[in-house]
Amino acid sequence: MTYHNPPTTPRKSATFDDYAMSEIRRAAATGIYDIRGSGAKRRVPHFDDLLFLGASISRYALEGYRERCDTTVVLGTRFAKKPIELKIPITVAGMSFGSLSGPAKEALGRGATLSGTSTTTGDGGMTEEERGHSEKLVYQVLPSRYGMNPRDLRRADAIEVVVGQGAKPGGGGMLLGQKISDRVAEMRTLPKGIDQRSACRHPDWTGPDDLEIKILEIREITDWEKPIYVKVGGARPYYDTALAVKAGADVVVLDGMQGGTAATQEVFIEHVGQPTLACIRPAVQALQDLGMHRKVQLIVSGGIRNGADVAKALALGADAVSVGTAALIALGDNDPRWEEEYQKLGSTAGAYDDWHEGKDPAGITTQDSELMKRVDPVAAGRRLANYLKVMTLEAQTIARACGKNHVHNLEPEDLCALTIEAAAMSGVPLAGTNWVPGKSAF
Repeated sequence: MTYHNPPTTPRKSATFDDYAMSEIRRAAATGIYDIRGSGAKRRVPHFDDLLFLGASISRYALEGYRERCDTTVVLGTRFAKKPIELKIPITVAGMSFGSLSGPAKEALGRGATLSGTSTTTGDGGMTEEERGHSEKLVYQVLPSRYGMNPRDLRRADAIEVVVGQGAKPGGGGMLLGQKISDRVAEMRTLPKGIDQRSACRHPDWTGPDDLEIKILEIREITDWEKPIYVKVGGARPYYDTALAVKAGADVVVLDGMQGGTAATQEVFIEHVGQPTLACIRPAVQALQDLGMHRKVQLIVSGGIRNGADVAKALALGADAVSVGTAALIALGDNDPRWEEEYQKLGSTAGAYDDWHEGKDPAGITTQDSELMKRVDPVAAGRRLANYLKVMTLEAQTIARACGKNHVHNLEPEDLCALTIEAAAMSGVPLAGTNWVPGKSAF
């Protein structure tokens, strides 16, 4: 009698999954590495791995309809003559004109102004659309120095010296030639239609001592009026924060690996840097060790999506957060209503890969004159303002539930972690225990 083994279901490799194999085939066919926009897509510990404890008998909650919970934040109180006062602890991150269209930059300015907060220029200089509609505008000084000039430094409300970005700490970005229009080329003093790479380091300094000199130069140009931010990618947050403070920063901006980018190597986005959640506590510890916590403000960015994320970042010690990808989505980018056109690009709504190609159907990350007409800056600005309002209300709701009359009064004691990894990164206890990995239980 003959016995036959029953057929088994073929098993695919967890290491060589479909995406890994498609990347090998692409590399073998083209001989070049992959360039894309957006941020890390891999799953890493994030704010979802934390929970608030809230109030019960041992804590006293605030009544949402009768008791105030403030959200104001002042940035740049250390040295600046004119610190920035914001109504909400949420700012709009730097995104360049070139990567974004003019109408999109205008919409960001409009939305931020309606919300009582600031927006940021990004690489490539200051546009009149954004300056004209931003009540508070932060001007970025990047390694490329594209579009940088003393006049715009003085027109800004704050200056942000960009040392690193979360999606590519230690690396520069790309703006592909199809997005280098006449206007973009003129602003950057570079050829039209040619790929442009942003430098990975500033050309005139090599360390924190030189950074201190550069900050002093900027203060002199701006008559010591403007707050000076220093932005770092999430690599070595303790030392980078400490050195930024030593160099004279008023504000430190800390960008984790979930932060987006206009375009850079895929290998950078997915394999360089640390998760945002892992960066906050070391940065706060550096400020505390120097006696500068709350004196030098800390802004956290990289993967902020909702009011719960805002509240958790503040509870871990940040003074404010910054949103980039989420702000573009609020404007209308990667909207499923454009799915058919995203499909024609070889992408899909929600993949974000197409941002660097210059043919964004939503008209937001493009320089195509016809596609840009799809953006109504007034309506898009209102959508962004609505989104920022909801985030703020959500953060207030959580703060009141924890018995706090200001969102800055949230603290690590209000949090617990769902995983050992998140507990170790954030420095808060694992849920149901008093154990923080790496620290002795008591």
